[in-house]
Amino acid sequence: MDKVDFAAVFDALPIPTAVLSCDGIFLSVNSAYESTSGRPRESLIGALIYDKFPGSPEDQGVAMLRVSLERVVAEGRIEVMPLLRYDVESPHGVIEERYWSLMNAPVFGPDGAVRYIIHRVEEATAFVGQVRDRGLVPMSRADSLFSLEARLQVIEADLFARTAELQADNLRLHGVHERDTAQLRREMERQRNAVADTSHDLRGPITGLQLRLQGALDDPAADAHDVLRAALLDAERLGDIVGDLLELARLNAGPAPPTGPVDLTGIVRAALDRHAPAKLDIDALLEEGVVVIGSRVRLMRVVDNLLTNAERHARSRIEIRSRAEGEHAVLRVLDDGPGIPKQDREAVFERFFRRTDARKADPSGTGLGLAISREIAHTHGGTLHVADAQTGAHFVLRLPLSPPPAKNPRPLPWKRVCGQM
Repeated sequence: MDKVDFAAVFDALPIPTAVLSCDGIFLSVNSAYESTSGRPRESLIGALIYDKFPGSPEDQGVAMLRVSLERVVAEGRIEVMPLLRYDVESPHGVIEERYWSLMNAPVFGPDGAVRYIIHRVEEATAFVGQVRDRGLVPMSRADSLFSLEARLQVIEADLFARTAELQADNLRLHGVHERDTAQLRREMERQRNAVADTSHDLRGPITGLQLRLQGALDDPAADAHDVLRAALLDAERLGDIVGDLLELARLNAGPAPPTGPVDLTGIVRAALDRHAPAKLDIDALLEEGVVVIGSRVRLMRVVDNLLTNAERHARSRIEIRSRAEGEHAVLRVLDDGPGIPKQDREAVFERFFRRTDARKADPSGTGLGLAISREIAHTHGGTLHVADAQTGAHFVLRLPLSPPPAKNPRPLPWKRVCGQM
């Protein structure tokens, strides 16, 4: 097979084409570009394109070309300019009105960065002239009422308006594409991590269940009661994981549950009655009348998760503070455990994230409680984060307070009005 002479192919291209550096310096041009521009390649190579083609005060060619080339280098994308007025000086020193369709495309180097720019031009001056010439022949009696100059201005305005619309759409699509691509990439990464984490956490109890059942089958003398108890624990852990996953799915996609005024302090009191750990000192300072709008069931789950987390890590003491601060209800849960390093304060809200001390304190935990709690806080227009503390962990739940009920105006006494027929 003959070796392709790419230099000859480039020079023979019928479309005027140049190779530019990222700074806009001519590196090479083909014969068609020489012919169309009216300049020999010796005078172009090594020169800045804006110096060789400075345009005229009547056009915006230089400014638009500069923006296009800079965007190609910055974004690594093909840039198309359908119609552009870019006047060119003739060999005789006369500025000629010229119209072009331009395309600038990136050429990447081994490192993935843009190294060159392919600059392709197609002249549209003749087309614009043809459109203008149509104005010389009136199409109807109504057309003859317009002067030639007025019709030319209308045609030019329409051409440039459509070109501007195309360019604006091009820029908008670039922006939408970048945003959508980045969002899609983040979502896919999140889904991949969620699937991997789910598989990891589900595999543990499933494997344990399989091994116990297989061991019981292989050993006829095995204590069936012990095997069933261990299998039940594995099944309960699987149920907890599946239940938490379903809750997250409902939070992300399901319809919102019924909402109404909820006494946050009342929820905390009920949760403390249910938990009441005997080995821990509970210090609760709860302000009465802290009411929010939300789902009582879901807010109960948040409070339970926070108290369970505090019990898991506390050495001897848990503090709970519930009060109204400005326009928000604020619940603070503190423990005197090992605390959470700053680098992990956001990670603890990720699905299935469990620090080493958490796995030791509760090997059966799902690692989904705090992720669910933050999702619930967000669906209620609030926040959940880890705050600074002298010792231990400090979780802060912040929810909008319920607006006070509107005061009904005092009813006016009935008044009988008599009239004449």
